[in-house]
Amino acid sequence: MLSTGDMGHAVGRVARDRGCRVVTGLDGRSDRTRALAQDAGIEDGGGLAAVVDAADIVLSILPPAEAPALADAVAACTLSAKDRLYVDCNAVAPATALAIGRMVSDAGFAFVDGGIVGRPPVSPPATRLYVSGPEAGRLAFLEDERLTVRDLGPEPGRASAIKMCYAALTKGSWTLFAALTTAAHRLGVADALDREFSESQAAVRERQHTMLPRLPLDAGRWIGEMEEIAATLDAAGLPDGFHRAAADMFRLLDRTPFAAESRQDWDRNRTPEQTVAAVSDAIDSLRKRT
Repeated sequence: MLSTGDMGHAVGRVARDRGCRVVTGLDGRSDRTRALAQDAGIEDGGGLAAVVDAADIVLSILPPAEAPALADAVAACTLSAKDRLYVDCNAVAPATALAIGRMVSDAGFAFVDGGIVGRPPVSPPATRLYVSGPEAGRLAFLEDERLTVRDLGPEPGRASAIKMCYAALTKGSWTLFAALTTAAHRLGVADALDREFSESQAAVRERQHTMLPRLPLDAGRWIGEMEEIAATLDAAGLPDGFHRAAADMFRLLDRTPFAAESRQDWDRNRTPEQTVAAVSDAIDSLRKRT
């Protein structure tokens, strides 16, 4: 399991509960990552080469901007002869997934393209793991009440396409709402806009207000995901500016003081208005610098 962050350690726990020995590499990792691995019953296998050499299946689950470099590092490892499977579960464009597939296939791995939709699989309802590729069926053992595996057939790239299209709506709409509410704050019409949303878009307002204070926690690692979505849309012949702007919005959110918090210790009493004010301050700070 590379690596054991919020999502990776939870998927690793599912694999362990399904009867697998799960190993990871904790060299240079944070105390929190080590604790998550230990809590999930995931063993520290040492350095990258040792971990990969011990594995039959390698699952890559990490921020999307880091996915190609990890695949390249895995492909460069000197390994004993074994039928190994490399599963890229990251939020990357289909073209990126196919490039990763070529890297690891040239090194002797079978390749499966994956895309995870939903929260870390700790309890029902089940998180969805979409997979595609000639050997996607080898991931069926992970199926349980916390994680459902949806095989999209033998063509790599399809699982990544599902993830990109889905996240384009969810994370894209979150950044749009953050941008327009920040604009209303700076234009002096925040209260009037919120009243209008309450009257005509109550369900949307409630969902977005729930998410807005959380966005800084993950903003840094979602920048790359928005860029991968933009590349996906561009490859499909569609405008890519929506999600390049979403990446810029996440950059602003990442500049707020709240970005230093984690999913475990963030201030759950923070209001959407406080988040918007912090984004506005980040804009002012950037303008002063330029």
